[in-house]
Amino acid sequence: MKLIPVILSGGAGTRLWPVSREGHPKPFMKLVDGETLLEKTYRRAAKILSSIKGNEITELLTVTNRDYYFMSRDELAKTGATSTYLLEPSGRNTAPAISMAAHLVKEKYGVDTIMLVLSADHLIQDEVVFVNAVNEAVSLISEHNDLLVTFGIIPTTPETGYGYIKSGAALVHGYQVDAFVEKPDLQTAQKYLELKNYFWNSGMFCFTADNFLKEIKLNTVEVSEACDRCWQSFKKHSSINDMMLEIPLEEFEQVPDISVDYAVMEKSRSVAVIPSDIGWSDIGSWNAIRDLVKPDENNNRSFGENIFVKSNNTFVHAEDRLVATVGVQNLMIIDTPDALLVANPEYSQDVKQVVNILKKDNHDTFKLHKTVFRPWGTYTVLEEGQGFKMKRIEVKPQGQLSLQMHHHRSEHWVVVKGEAVVVNGERELTIQQNQSTYIPAGHKHRLENRKNEDLVIVEIQCGSYLGEDDIVRFEDNYGRT
Repeated sequence: MKLIPVILSGGAGTRLWPVSREGHPKPFMKLVDGETLLEKTYRRAAKILSSIKGNEITELLTVTNRDYYFMSRDELAKTGATSTYLLEPSGRNTAPAISMAAHLVKEKYGVDTIMLVLSADHLIQDEVVFVNAVNEAVSLISEHNDLLVTFGIIPTTPETGYGYIKSGAALVHGYQVDAFVEKPDLQTAQKYLELKNYFWNSGMFCFTADNFLKEIKLNTVEVSEACDRCWQSFKKHSSINDMMLEIPLEEFEQVPDISVDYAVMEKSRSVAVIPSDIGWSDIGSWNAIRDLVKPDENNNRSFGENIFVKSNNTFVHAEDRLVATVGVQNLMIIDTPDALLVANPEYSQDVKQVVNILKKDNHDTFKLHKTVFRPWGTYTVLEEGQGFKMKRIEVKPQGQLSLQMHHHRSEHWVVVKGEAVVVNGERELTIQQNQSTYIPAGHKHRLENRKNEDLVIVEIQCGSYLGEDDIVRFEDNYGRT
């Protein structure tokens, strides 16, 4: 038996703004227990990997954007699992992502290898039941390797925000799929709930790599041929045994942008569904986040420090400061250091319209937080004004920034914690806590932490232009030159 969990990680999570942003999307959001959705997915996938009897594969496969590689690797490190990373240069939706993963799995592990495709931003609360459902899917594929198996969620409410799967004839495990149905109106969703043969479409799948490639060629040949060309180009320049594999940009941009449902699942005549009640949510809105929190006697819920006075049915998410509500009801308040969302829960799906406006206006808050994650650590913009910007920079143990230069700004670095090794022009110097250095514009410079504890500095930038794109990199450990 050979099974590999394939984790699709990405997406802007626009309905969860301002916490989810393009540069720090939904899979990296922390839930109330302190774990991110991606960390939970890694733990779940590792548990499934170990539950398959006689499985020869011991690693996961993550398909994600090149920009999210280092953050994803940090989340994986918390779990003790191992993963190969297949890195997309740009997002092309789920059909190309799964196709490229299938090519890699087929080449590396063999045509009969089973792929369990999971999304990094789903929450599953009953993992024992889900493991059993996966074992049912594996058993079904072992008997009928021409099947594409999906997991249907037994509906608990007349949900209008999900697509549905209509089941047909019974199989040894699960059912044949009769039809995929688009998101219904409330009356239709109520009917589906009563009929008992309609299930929420979870977007999780199980199939052999070889069969998926055959099905996509049969049903959407333009995606199949474009991914074939991309894979052939990839093989010329990369080894499939590397842990970090980059999909070539030029060829991948020629692949149609299309979901796996439209490209394959809705067209194929060989799809089965395993119904399951696993406490599943795609965390698709702030209402879903709210519902994870236990309410008080007035149905108020909170994440972070808060005070409710004469308030009802109100949800507050605020990690960085105290939020107090007085005499309000039926509100959602999402507070971050640089953006505040106040919304009626009935319109939670419309938060993405805010992001569309921010993106159109090229406003920073659609993409980045005040605290920005980098491969070497983080930086936080503390204050900025005409001609100056102040940052808090935290460098991980053994972390190193690129050797770089700025044309338009000088920088002052003050070490407040740890010990910094600094390249400043032609000199290398060690700066202790409560010491500083000045870096003129045009000087090559680098910041490094050689210790086993975090390094924290305060950086003050001065100059005529302070944009993040005023940077020339000469050397970099993270492939950004």
